[in-house]
Amino acid sequence: MAKTNNLAIIDLGSNSVRLKISEIKENGETETKQYVKNFVRLSSEMGPEKVLKEEPMQRTIDALHEFREIVDGYDKIKEIAVATAAVRQAQNQREFLDRVKNEAGFDIKVISGAQEAYLDYVGVSHTLDMEHGLIIDTGGASMEIIGVDNGAAEETISIPMGSVILSQRHKLGDKIDPADLFDAMVEVDEALSHQRWLARFRRSNIVALGGCNRALAKIFRWRNAVDGKPAPIHGLTLTADEAFEIMHELLETDKEGRAAIRGINKERADVIVGGLLPLLALMRQLAIDEVQFSNSGLREGLLYKFREHSLDFD
Repeated sequence: MAKTNNLAIIDLGSNSVRLKISEIKENGETETKQYVKNFVRLSSEMGPEKVLKEEPMQRTIDALHEFREIVDGYDKIKEIAVATAAVRQAQNQREFLDRVKNEAGFDIKVISGAQEAYLDYVGVSHTLDMEHGLIIDTGGASMEIIGVDNGAAEETISIPMGSVILSQRHKLGDKIDPADLFDAMVEVDEALSHQRWLARFRRSNIVALGGCNRALAKIFRWRNAVDGKPAPIHGLTLTADEAFEIMHELLETDKEGRAAIRGINKERADVIVGGLLPLLALMRQLAIDEVQFSNSGLREGLLYKFREHSLDFD
């Protein structure tokens, strides 16, 4: 029987923390053995001072305790643990990482925005055919945008603006005031306007990932399910008009109403509007008529780079 090894990837984001355990076989093939996600909202109420608050930190450490027990149940397992925007921006980053190390036993590496964007590109490009276009990954505290040309990552940027930050800053969590929505849209538009290179991707393709973007796909796929069987998220496409129509519906209701829509996790109902603003802004500004969704991103990028023995954070 061929020898196998296991790889545990811990992805500590701003809204959720995820554990993916993959079996790497002797021939290089991989198989997902376990996947766990906990909504911890680590970036909640960080404010302009960019300080992680005690309650979100404790929620996160509690979730990582659970992950520790799961990981310890596997033989021949290697761990790769990374943190993204919330920890990257935090003034009390060192204090938090020391607590994680001491209390949950994970040595977490904080990756840069450029590294996060590139790993998103690796995850997408290994699973979807993309020669020219954009990739957008909207997280809780940042969004990564990658410009792909001739199949290569030509531009990789990270903007410190995400679903949790936008939703809390502009009060988009429950019933939404038009003035608050307008302020949020202006902030997103202004951030994107500084990226002049985006004009080269006018009327091109766009691939979206991140929890809120995938929730948009989930809503659509359930509404278009055939015989109660929804289409897979990975590779799913919908038109700009269909995306705008769903956003219109989300804006007409409140947090409770959004949570009742099939495809939206109740823990995401208060941030989904803010989380969708960057994607829809890009589609409007660049006259992009269709969006495709990917289930592969950062974690898959880490897995591919590990398999290639080319994982380097330095």
